[in-house]
Amino acid sequence: MSLIPYRRNHNVFANYYNPFRMMEDMEREFFGEQRNGSFSTDIRETDTEYVLEADLPGFKKDDINIDINDNTLTIHAERHSQHEDKDQKGNYLRCERSYGSFSRTFGLDGVDTNAIRAGFENGVLTLTMPKLVVQQPASRRLEIE
Repeated sequence: MSLIPYRRNHNVFANYYNPFRMMEDMEREFFGEQRNGSFSTDIRETDTEYVLEADLPGFKKDDINIDINDNTLTIHAERHSQHEDKDQKGNYLRCERSYGSFSRTFGLDGVDTNAIRAGFENGVLTLTMPKLVVQQPASRRLEIE
């Protein structure tokens, strides 16, 4: 099972000088992970399942989409800004809460994708993903005719 976040840039030149990666790293260090359009997740493993918990504070259940496609799971959440209307009245002095799209993608190797369950409570999305049970071929003895 590999519930490691999916990375699109599997590149043989990843260890070479890349000014764009350096800028992304610098931005990540300065602003933190939330500025990259992602959110924090914890993944636990038991004998029978994987449990993914994603922090999505301030989101409504209707703002979250979970898609499974080609053995990958994508969690996409979008929060709309409400301060533009209020800002015209001059009520805001400072707005620091993030608005926009947030997305993470995970590989689902070893997961029974038909049995995944999702719940959302107190700003935490919980996905329970049963492990894929590989059916061992039944052994039998053939009689000689």
